Amino acid sequence: MERFGARARRGDDLTVNALTLATIAREMIHEGAIGTWPQRLRGLPVPTPPMVHRTLDALCPDGHAIVLGLFDPDGLHTSFVARRRGGGFDVVAGPDELRPALGLLSGDWRRDYRHLARAVEDRYAPLGFGCFAELGTFRALQTDSRPGAWGRAVAVRDLLISPMPVGVGIGLGVDGARYAIQSLKVLTGRIFPAGALGPVLDATRAGIARVTGRDIGALLGFDPLAVLRALLER
Repeated sequence: MERFGARARRGDDLTVNALTLATIAREMIHEGAIGTWPQRLRGLPVPTPPMVHRTLDALCPDGHAIVLGLFDPDGLHTSFVARRRGGGFDVVAGPDELRPALGLLSGDWRRDYRHLARAVEDRYAPLGFGCFAELGTFRALQTDSRPGAWGRAVAVRDLLISPMPVGVGIGLGVDGARYAIQSLKVLTGRIFPAGALGPVLDATRAGIARVTGRDIGALLGFDPLAVLRALLER
């Protein structure tokens, strides 16, 4: 905290403060003052504030909202809504104000999620990103570290994302690349050679560009596939 106090400036926002703390923590890890395990992210650069803001813009544009809706057999178990205004969020809301607006639900969450999405748009703002699932499925995905787990859940409609922002599509594309590389490791029975990472990641980058019409690096201000390459080559 002494280091943070020396670097903090009056005009810094929450993003700058959080990144400053992350930078200080990484410095102390390198000095041996803090120990971490596992060290998967060791050596990777801390993102800059513009990178964070551009990623946020890709996920939820200004004037839009994000929503997480989780369902159980009795209907809506819980929900989370955040509305974007400028550089941050001016509304964070739970399910209590939305439940009365849902009306009579069918019991099939794959149909009922539309009522939740409509209630959010009527009360707060147009949706920039919506994620909907059964409570048990979402809990399982939170701790599932297998490559491609989230992509498979979306493909079989165990997890519904509507609308699908470009940033989320990129994330699922990266997850698919991890799954492809892991599958090749299993098939070959050996460590996947680092030199063969290029074609897989290049194909993923080309696929994202076809869908979005933009280069992944230009969209976010950094290349997440390059980060993935660095992690896999470790």
